[in-house]
Amino acid sequence: MLKRLTFLFLLTPSLLLAQAKPEKPWMLGPFHKENAFNPILNAKATTEFYCPIRQKLVRWEEKDVYNPATVVRNNKVYMLYRAEDTVRSVGGTSRLGLAVSTDGIHFKRMPKPVFYPDNDPMKVYEWEGGCEDPRVVESPNGVYVMTYTSYDGDKARLCVATSRDLMKWTKQGLIFGDVENGKYRNSWSKSGAIVCKRIGSRLVAQKINGKYWMYWGDQPQLRVATSDDLLHWTPLETPAGQPLVAAESRKGKHDVRLIEPGPFAMLTPNGILLIYNGMNDAKNGDKTLAEGAYAGGQLLFDANDPAKLLDRSENYFIKPDQPYEMVGQVNQVCFLEGMVPFRGKWFLYYGTADSKIGVATANQ
Repeated sequence: MLKRLTFLFLLTPSLLLAQAKPEKPWMLGPFHKENAFNPILNAKATTEFYCPIRQKLVRWEEKDVYNPATVVRNNKVYMLYRAEDTVRSVGGTSRLGLAVSTDGIHFKRMPKPVFYPDNDPMKVYEWEGGCEDPRVVESPNGVYVMTYTSYDGDKARLCVATSRDLMKWTKQGLIFGDVENGKYRNSWSKSGAIVCKRIGSRLVAQKINGKYWMYWGDQPQLRVATSDDLLHWTPLETPAGQPLVAAESRKGKHDVRLIEPGPFAMLTPNGILLIYNGMNDAKNGDKTLAEGAYAGGQLLFDANDPAKLLDRSENYFIKPDQPYEMVGQVNQVCFLEGMVPFRGKWFLYYGTADSKIGVATANQ
């Protein structure tokens, strides 16, 4: 009887999840989706914003909210999230909203976006697709540095902005705008995850060999760039002038179609840990996942040579399996983008089906 009870105990899904270990000892986790509360943020049709370009009120977060960045500030979790209106005929214009939480689960939103396309020098890159997919770290002197994607309706371009309070932002321009007389200015670029060091609840950008480092891209190859000041970045290149590959997609795996950075990259005792998003192809990838599914994996790079891949997870550690993750603007998506250490846990925030926002937690 005792053996039977023990067997049933181990088969209880919640207990299995709580007792599971990460696939490899250097990985973070295990992560548990907070399904009792998810999705923690939904689209909202009652908030309006006067768009300086359209020169009219728009319901700026009416269509979808997703792909957030998070920061711990004053013992609260601040979330910058992507929100879309319904005015643009294709997709909606994206702006960044700000929400605050005392427990990491329940968020109170600001009524207006804090970052958006405006009649400024960046309009040519940001209109009318908008400002997308933020990732935020702190500089050593306490300035918040945000990488984000501008989208003009044709090309996505990686950009950078700075702030001291997460409310007022200064757009610093295209992240690769100064490279070789604009070599990358009209190239597709996305998803900049800066290497940082955890200091308490802060994630602070850290120089390695005299440079700041960043993983970027949404291609079958993950790329890497360096900077002296966190504002102006230069992709590492091969002798032939092509972007240096730091990691690649894999046939038969969940990341066969593309590999894209999640939140920041973090220095750990084992090396630089990067949570990433992989896109599946049911024919050539993981046959247990749906076609086009986004699922999360983890990468480990050399702390002294950030372009050197040391190890990687063989399988995904999180996948779409809830109704709001499987059906939405884009089906079958768990897109990992924000993470903070808070109250003794890791809070990992992600976009669900490009429509809502969920959170998963793990013990530190």
